[in-house]
Amino acid sequence: MSALFSNGIHSILLAASGWLLIGCIGLVQPGRFTLISRLLFPLGAGIAALVAVQALLAMAASPQTLILPLGLPGQPFHLRLDALSAFFLFLLGAAAAGISLYAAGYMHRDDSAPPGLYCFLYHVFLVSMACVLLADDGYAFMVAWESMALSSFFLVASEHRHAEIRRAAYLYLLIAHIGAIGILLSFGVMAGGAGDYTFEAMREFPRSGAWAAGAFLLALFGFGAKAGMLPLHIWLPEAHPAAPSPVSAMMSGIMLKTAVYGILRVSFDLLDAETWWWGALMLVAGLLTALFGVIYSAIQSDMKRLLAYSSIENIGLILVGAGLGLIFVTFQLPYLSALALTATLYHCLNHAFFKGLLFLSTGSVLHATHERNLGKLGGLIHRMPWVAWLALVGTLAAAGLPPLNGFVSEWLLLQSFLFTSGLPHGYLNMLLPVVAAAVALVAALAGFAMVKFFGVIFLGQPREEKLSEAHDAGQFERLGLLWLAFGCVLLGLLPNAVVTLLDPVTRLLVGVSLRDAATNSWWLLTPINADRASYSALAFFVSLAILTPIVYFAVRRFQRRQQGMPGHRRAPAWDCGFPLQTPRMQDTAEGFGQPVRRIFDVFLRRTRMHPSPFDKAPVYRSVVEDPTWYWLYLPIARFVEYGTRLAALLQQGRIAIYLLYSFVTLIALLVLTRG
Repeated sequence: MSALFSNGIHSILLAASGWLLIGCIGLVQPGRFTLISRLLFPLGAGIAALVAVQALLAMAASPQTLILPLGLPGQPFHLRLDALSAFFLFLLGAAAAGISLYAAGYMHRDDSAPPGLYCFLYHVFLVSMACVLLADDGYAFMVAWESMALSSFFLVASEHRHAEIRRAAYLYLLIAHIGAIGILLSFGVMAGGAGDYTFEAMREFPRSGAWAAGAFLLALFGFGAKAGMLPLHIWLPEAHPAAPSPVSAMMSGIMLKTAVYGILRVSFDLLDAETWWWGALMLVAGLLTALFGVIYSAIQSDMKRLLAYSSIENIGLILVGAGLGLIFVTFQLPYLSALALTATLYHCLNHAFFKGLLFLSTGSVLHATHERNLGKLGGLIHRMPWVAWLALVGTLAAAGLPPLNGFVSEWLLLQSFLFTSGLPHGYLNMLLPVVAAAVALVAALAGFAMVKFFGVIFLGQPREEKLSEAHDAGQFERLGLLWLAFGCVLLGLLPNAVVTLLDPVTRLLVGVSLRDAATNSWWLLTPINADRASYSALAFFVSLAILTPIVYFAVRRFQRRQQGMPGHRRAPAWDCGFPLQTPRMQDTAEGFGQPVRRIFDVFLRRTRMHPSPFDKAPVYRSVVEDPTWYWLYLPIARFVEYGTRLAALLQQGRIAIYLLYSFVTLIALLVLTRG
């Protein structure tokens, strides 16, 4: 066993081969439901846990390289395992272990997708993401990147009998390939005229000038399309609700982070940015993405679309941290850059756990109720207590409340902004406080959206009679949810251990680590300077654990004393004159989000449908649509359609016309050559 773990890159390749073998077994035995759900998926979860352990060991080790006897003549696949790729492999393995356990129980015999095909595509998806993180040349990277896109496309289209799902899958594949073109062009620019597509050769590319800026912009465009950056986000709220819940959790929790990995790899490693506006552009793009995502998340009435827009918001925060790190690097402030990057990487890990947990929770709700509309749910905490309490952990983490993991990374990000006053640039000193205030607004609105998510689904009374038949999650589903919930708690209670884990990554990217700037005890996190700020998750947790029962018993004792006093009696609360409380009296998802709609109405595309006074069954509807469709994508679609109609005029179907085209082309070439 020690020999196996001594060579990280070989053991991870062996694990990827195990995933591929599991997928092939499922493909060969497509109808063996028990074999696939009770053996293959749990085995895949065990391999994912081994990948996480191996990646954790590799983060502190020296980089390892490998050349595979695969590829094209003169272009073999180059692989590299360093601290950055090891961190994202750890994220992949740790999150996939819980998701795969859940998927073992999520599968049902009556699902439309054949279980063997689903098993094959699922594990090919895992293998392709691992290969993306290991690739050390542009050719291997693009092959793995396209394999990831195609396997996830087929997973999204699992329920392809529905036209809506086919449209969502097609849109996802279209944006994925447009982004892939940007990545390929970026690699082509960095390869230069030499034609050497290895990352080692790209590191010799000039770090400034128009060509470097072009490579950066193409990479930001290409990876931003996969990450869901505004305005390239359009596929994400369509594909996530269409995909099965374990696939949604994989895409949101893990696949989006491969795009973040690509941005960090190009910006900090291959190009080693020395231009401040690169970071400013990424920061502004991330802020707009976060604001857009959190506003639309707060007004959604579909639980999976709510989480999809929440993922856009979190990707925006991650881009804000990466952009701030680039700015600090440009002005030779490596310790502050390490702080911003630590917050960025920490949030990547946190988001993988709490968003995976929430997507899996919606999967259990969907299986139990066959309903995604928040307006038809409610009161499920009584029917599904396991799912409800574990979803509460993910909800509190996503809302950024201490002592869970979502708070730590957002706190570190805000701490990064407190040190921006020393930047030797006037415009940035004016911009960054505004960005910091906007980030705080995003965090507050995210808490609002998460309260809506949990409260409408699990609290109150059931809004539909069929909810009385809802059932709790099965054993494998509970294990997967418990794994991710435990990760949310552990990452929140041990921030110093996580920061220590991230030190090799920041040392690789900016030359220093957060531990080089401040001395942290095992229980107190003090970024940069202990006199400025510090945070102790364990102290907060212990205080909460002690004070909560004290307050509870004190209030109960006070109530009992009041009831025993003369002149006091216990009576039902006044209900505005209505003796019967019904689910219609509860706040709906639309009503909950109405304040946000009113405040940001100028930025929304909203269509109201008012009933007529003479309608026998009046219905009022308010539909909020993504304005990006109408401002950007529909004009592009009309332009392309117009261009194709013009091009179709050339297709006359007559041989004489085609000979005329050839003759005119020949004459034009002769004239140009003669001139």
